[in-house]
Amino acid sequence: MSFWFQECSQNERKSKTSLKEEDLMTSRERVRMALEHKEPDRVPIDFGCVGPSGISAIAYNRLCSYLGVKTECRIFDLYQQIVIPDEEVLQRFNVDLKAVLPRNKKWRPDKLADGSLCQVPDSWRPVTLPDGSRIAYEGDNVVARMPFNGYYFDHVYWPLANATIDDLDDFVWPAPFSFYKLPDVNNLDIYLDDLRSEARYWYENSEYALVGSFGGSIFEAASGLMGYERFFTDLILNRQFVEKLMDKLVRANIEYAKRYLDQVGDYVDVIMVGGEDIATQNGLVISPEIYREVVKPRQRALWEFIKKNSKAFLLLHVCGSIEELISDYIELGIDAINPVQVSAANMDSRMLKEKYGDKITFWGGGCDTQSILPFGSPMDVEKEVKRRINDFAPGGGFIFNQVHIIQPNVPPKNIVALYDVANEYGKYPLRSTDQQRGQRT
Repeated sequence: MSFWFQECSQNERKSKTSLKEEDLMTSRERVRMALEHKEPDRVPIDFGCVGPSGISAIAYNRLCSYLGVKTECRIFDLYQQIVIPDEEVLQRFNVDLKAVLPRNKKWRPDKLADGSLCQVPDSWRPVTLPDGSRIAYEGDNVVARMPFNGYYFDHVYWPLANATIDDLDDFVWPAPFSFYKLPDVNNLDIYLDDLRSEARYWYENSEYALVGSFGGSIFEAASGLMGYERFFTDLILNRQFVEKLMDKLVRANIEYAKRYLDQVGDYVDVIMVGGEDIATQNGLVISPEIYREVVKPRQRALWEFIKKNSKAFLLLHVCGSIEELISDYIELGIDAINPVQVSAANMDSRMLKEKYGDKITFWGGGCDTQSILPFGSPMDVEKEVKRRINDFAPGGGFIFNQVHIIQPNVPPKNIVALYDVANEYGKYPLRSTDQQRGQRT
């Protein structure tokens, strides 16, 4: 049995991985080198930096208890209940990346479905109904709902579900932030000032590679504003509405990008240009032809603007079976994709690396989160992580992260195994599976 899976004391759990003194370069250097498709000293590690591949609050509380880490468990993605990892946990797993988030000044205590405690922004005040479910309001509208004993808030409000094309001229983008919204212009100056302060602090006082979450979704924002039923119907029957909405999203996002880059562009190494989930596990939700006719030109306008006005690498979060569009993303200047859903159709890790590995970085795909991470043993996790490192890491172009969010039912020992194995076997020059097996016998 591998040494890191044996039962150990709490102190050992907290310090099992201690590679910092062995590192040959800074995290910032390591990440940039990997994104340039060169082999650094080891595969860069991400834990909780890219929200859609972060960790749920319940799983995080259990992990911290297992590691003996005291945490306030602060949630920054309120719909998906994703936390901001504590510095002690980042150090424990030798994490190389940090998300640049505005420092929320007011937090309040809240309770999770398993009874454990967390903190949420003071402005987030969902109402608990008699059946135990919780709802959140924006004005008079219920915008999110969590069922009793649920783990997530579901998006239940689509502002443009019944809008006419003329209504788009007068539509005011709502606030506060969520995955389908732009910043409230009334608070944008304060927001960007806070963001600049955070970016500058971590740039000057740490070696982390910094990731800015710009937002900037086009496809996902349009579907979130319209609702899926109308969005997909209108793509065929009323395309003029969809195109006008997307054009407005592009213009608004470019105006926001000008101010965003002015404030943080000198500090961030990577900019995540929104989530654009366009696929299920079996394939795309629209045809490649419709994507290239309607969505791609709008993405090009926004992404090329950011690319021309920033030195940062561009990261795109796009779930599911998206192999058909990877060449398009490369053409549009995307440097890395996440979460690399290796369990989806046509997303085999070896095939992806052989076909696209010299042109785009795979940021994720390090371990399947649907079956292996929640239901496998630590040894199953070890086998999976080594397989993905062997497939993705040669020649650089790989940043280690599991696929998608670590769910509440994932055992803490599997999370520890995930990152201990990545640290141990992600060192360059890489060892083959046979070499790894021989060293442990």
